[in-house]
Amino acid sequence: MAEAIQRGPDFPALLDELGNLLFQVVYHAQMASELGHFAFADVATAISDKMVRRHPHVFGEATARDVMSQSNAWEVQKAEERASRAKAGTLAGVPVNLPALTRAAKLTRRAARVGFDWPDVGGVLDKLEEEAAELRVELPGADPVRMADEVGDLLFVLANLARKLELDPEECLRGANAKFERRFQGVEARLARSGLTPADVDLEAMEAAWREVKTEEK
Repeated sequence: MAEAIQRGPDFPALLDELGNLLFQVVYHAQMASELGHFAFADVATAISDKMVRRHPHVFGEATARDVMSQSNAWEVQKAEERASRAKAGTLAGVPVNLPALTRAAKLTRRAARVGFDWPDVGGVLDKLEEEAAELRVELPGADPVRMADEVGDLLFVLANLARKLELDPEECLRGANAKFERRFQGVEARLARSGLTPADVDLEAMEAAWREVKTEEK
């Protein structure tokens, strides 16, 4: 569905993907209904009630707020809801099944609200250099467990960097993936005009073609 939206949006594809998404909601609601827990109508009621509860400036008597105060009020309301469900702690309730970069950004955003954060972007970049240096130390030993730990630290700091810049780390990575795919396909196309494939040339030739593709994009 997200891909269909990014393509323009591609409305015919979006129609199909929204149907797939809705099917999952209906399917799980039906299973819950058959087990005597809740029905599809309860799902709709629950999200409607949540929207009303979390937006008193729209549905209640609260005065209009700017974006920042609305966001703060939203988080206060969510914290109260977590407390009512006995989920204590600043980081409670951040779903573990989120994409890892998104969850890293959410975890650190929560921590930042209670003051556990770098004062500026420069501090994050310094931390990134520190983590990169720690990974270099682990490379000679080639211990996969240690290297995985250090790479994880690097990715976590990068998610923090995106957050500090008010960017979505998943969106940043999707953009980088799309750019790499587009440019590598450009490399293949340039080689194909000479009757070649990447397997037929060395890295230097592919790098030269890559630079040409980048120059054309600019």
